Amino acid sequence: MLEVESLHLWRGERHVLRGVGFVLSAGQCLQVTGPNGAGKTSLLRTLAGLIYPESGQVRWGGRDVRADLRAFHAGLAYLGHEPPLKADLTARENLRFWIGNRQRVSAKQLAAALTRVGAEGFADRLVRTLSAGQRRRVALAALTLLPVALWLLDEPATNLDAEGQRLVAALLSEQLARGGLAVAALHHELPGTLGVVQALELAA
Repeated sequence: MLEVESLHLWRGERHVLRGVGFVLSAGQCLQVTGPNGAGKTSLLRTLAGLIYPESGQVRWGGRDVRADLRAFHAGLAYLGHEPPLKADLTARENLRFWIGNRQRVSAKQLAAALTRVGAEGFADRLVRTLSAGQRRRVALAALTLLPVALWLLDEPATNLDAEGQRLVAALLSEQLARGGLAVAALHHELPGTLGVVQALELAA
């Protein structure tokens, strides 16, 4: 269970998060919406323990995440607006490096993940030669390789075509079906059965 209680966050003179709170249980997804600058990314980074709020608390399994950030991070996957890919490595090499820092991953698992997201055709190209949509698919492949309970996703469908958006919806639905949780910043609901049970709109 992810519990968020009365988060207040300031960025300079600006009050970005104003008393944000919600409770998310296994199999549930929170869709966060709002205009640019409303604080969607700041909220996700706060949930991940990358930003400390001025007040409020984020609890995972009833415990403040800051009590043991390392253990909390081991159980989550954070996918930011810009995929954390190294330009001079191939898509496959990026996944091996990214996932390999957390767990063992076989060549067969890498191939299956790349195929799952439709990236097998450019798996051995340098990331700097890939389009923004292709890089997004590589990042999504990483999600399929991480058996974690919590996904924090910042605009996961950015730069994807309609087929790619359906892929994101399918991956999210699979995460919820196996009892996982997700918080996703989205401009609009993705096509297909996403299973969003909560919605949070942030004001600019």
